[in-house]
Formats: sequence, structure tokens, C-alpha cells
Amino acid sequence: MKPNTTNLETELDRNTPYSEGEKAERRALGLPPCEAAPSNILKAAPEYRAVVSKKAIMAPDVLNEAPEYGSAFTRGLRVDLPGGVTQLLISGTASVGDNGETLYPGDFRAQLWRTYHNITRLLESEGATWHDIVRTTCYIRDIERDYAAFNEVRNEFFRALGLDPFPASTGIQARICRSDLLIEIEALAILIRE
Repeated sequence: MKPNTTNLETELDRNTPYSEGEKAERRALGLPPCEAAPSNILKAAPEYRAVVSKKAIMAPDVLNEAPEYGSAFTRGLRVDLPGGVTQLLISGTASVGDNGETLYPGDFRAQLWRTYHNITRLLESEGATWHDIVRTTCYIRDIERDYAAFNEVRNEFFRALGLDPFPASTGIQARICRSDLLIEIEALAILIRE
């Protein structure tokens, strides 16, 4: 489902007070200083070079697309590079259901398992698996309270998959976009197409 840009633009027009600095920077980028920018107002990529092939990754059976609730990002992006290399960039993914609702509020372990489920389905939509993941970044709302549980579930999941070595990973304490989400994970997968 595509976001309703008309509603988003109208909401921006009515609710956004523009500071003098913001107006100046909007003008410098080629945008109207005091109103929502129309679609495709800025220049496209230069004609003298190719743009890397990109495709949105979706798994609507397990989680909805973020623009459905006003966010401006894609759940994941497939980037096809020269030489038969494909990168899958999985956006920060959490315990969100197919209607955009938070699943398992207050239950860290259940949220983590659901996050793994959602990422698994995003990977499967592109013919990939966790064996293609080379890096994860894990955002934990309360790392002191939940890191031990996080590490226990992660180790169990990665061992169940038979991953060896495990992906490179960073754990960060962070405020997540919704107060009822306790864990969010982004991932990078690399596939070689023969």
C-alpha cells in the first residue's frame, strides 16, 4: 500500500512552523521554503551514469509497510551490484504485526523472537536466509536489564540455524521509535548470484 502523500502534505502544511533557518536550508535544497514539497521537484540522478538497481523488500504476511502509518522508510532494500553481488539492507525491524501493531508489549523475549521471525520472512522474500547475513545492529531499549536475555535468545537462534561464524554485530542501548518496543534489529545480507 502506498502512503497517501496528499494527506501527508496537507498535514505538513498545517502543522509545521518553519523557522528562518529551516526556510533558508529548504530554499538551498530547491524546496519551497514554507510549504510541503511536491513529489519529484528535485533533480533525478545524472543521465551520464547508471544508478544502482534497487527494489523494496516486503513481507506483508507478517509486517506492514511503514508508510502505511506515516513513516518514510522501506522495510528493506535489495541492491544489485555489478559482478552478480546482491546486498539486502534490512531496516530496523521489531515486533510489529501485519497491521502495524506492536506485538507482545512488555515481553522482551517474545518481542525478540518475533523480530527474528519478521527478519526471516523479509530474507525469504528475496530467496535469502540468515546464512547470508554478515552484520546486525541491535538496538535494545534497556541494555542493562535485557542484554542477558538478548544474548541467550540470539545464541539459541543462531546455533539452531547452524551459523558458523555468527554475523558481526553491535548492541546499542537506544530509544526505539515506539515506547512499547524493547528491541529492534537491522541487518545486512550479501548474496552471490551465479
